[in-house]
Amino acid sequence: MRAAVASPAGSTYTLMQMNLCLSGLAVCYTKVAYPAVVEEAVARIRKAHPDAVTFNEACRGDVALIARRTGYHLRFARVIYLGKPLTCIQPGGRGLFGDAVLTKAAIESTGSRPFEAQAGIERRGWLCVTTRVDVDVCTAHLASGEIEEVAANDPQCNELGSLLARRAVARTVIFAGDVNRRSSCAPGGFWTRTDALAEQDSGRQHVYGTGALRSPSAQVLHTTHTDHEILLVRAHLAAPP
Repeated sequence: MRAAVASPAGSTYTLMQMNLCLSGLAVCYTKVAYPAVVEEAVARIRKAHPDAVTFNEACRGDVALIARRTGYHLRFARVIYLGKPLTCIQPGGRGLFGDAVLTKAAIESTGSRPFEAQAGIERRGWLCVTTRVDVDVCTAHLASGEIEEVAANDPQCNELGSLLARRAVARTVIFAGDVNRRSSCAPGGFWTRTDALAEQDSGRQHVYGTGALRSPSAQVLHTTHTDHEILLVRAHLAAPP
């Protein structure tokens, strides 16, 4: 597959957010009809040609396959589950469970770390990449509203906001992820778009961007093989002064 071509400054920057429910453990996996969910993701990326794609509840092997078939650069961060990395099942052989970022532009550096606040059996964290077009792309999957996890959501939200604010000092930043809440975690100076119009689990997936990404618009794309819709956001990437 030929490499995807990144959008230059002064053009439209497009980001696609997906929660694929790929672990093989969650109740939502009954919709996945593996590998149909992977085929659906590839088809959506090929149609929209986003500059970046963020994935939650993904498996390393599956997102590596998606990256190869679409020509994108990949970074992956594993999620610790019950004290150890979780291997995806049903079927096996798909690698570890976690979050991922795909970008058209080459990736120059990567950072990931667990949040300080944790609750429940899953250790949540963030993943950020710096790309050659001077745009940082970040994702995270925050603690759910389940009784054993919900206490960690607000602290994780606050930590995420602080992280994005720090990165925005030097570069254009865009974040997308399943934050498991309707209120925004974006710091001052960022805009927010959500999947509030989604038919499935609405309002939980968010995209935040800095001022260099102007006039953002959001579109919700229906999915067949996961319990979250796709959130597609387009913004005008201002040329540097």
